[in-house]
Formats: sequence, structure tokens, C-alpha cells
Amino acid sequence: MQGLTIGEAATGSGWSPRMLRYLERADLVVPRRTGGGYRLYGLLELNQLRSLQQLRQRYGVGIDDVAFAARLKREPALRAAVETWLAGSSLSALDWEQRKHEQLLAA
Repeated sequence: MQGLTIGEAATGSGWSPRMLRYLERADLVVPRRTGGGYRLYGLLELNQLRSLQQLRQRYGVGIDDVAFAARLKREPALRAAVETWLAGSSLSALDWEQRKHEQLLAA
């Protein structure tokens, strides 16, 4: 397979050309480019588009959710910050009060 243009890929995958461009900007499905800069979608990209659609339907997630999950995987500092925030947000009210009092006593 030489590759499909963005219009052909859109028709074959059920995604719109605009959405295909968005997926590329989000680094979710990145087709190769011709020397002239045209996108060419191969079998890999078409399979990614199909599996992304299945993922969205099965788990009820949006493209932005998947894009953020991919970003967490690519950016360790962001992942660490989110994990720290999640750990802090699961504190019980008692833990929160204890930390508040410790900070007051330390001041």
C-alpha cells in the first residue's frame, strides 16, 4: 500500500479530515509525509484510527482524554506532578487537618 490521502483515509476510517488533522496535532495518529508535505496514511495509521474509535466506544473516553494520557506517557515531569496531586487529593479530612496543624506549628 503506497498510502492514502487525508480524504481517502477519512472516507475509509469514518473520521473527518479535520479530525485527522487534530489527531496528528495531538500526536495520536501521525501519518508520514510526501516530499511535498502531503499526508499519506498507511495500514498502521488506519489500524490506529480503527482501534482509537473502538477504545472511545468501549470505555467512553474522549479524544482529549486519550491525548492527555499519551502526554502523561511522554512527559515524566507532568506525570509526576499529576501523581503527586492525585495522592494529595485522596487525603482524608483527618490527614488534611493533621498536615495543617503541623504546618502551623512549624511556622
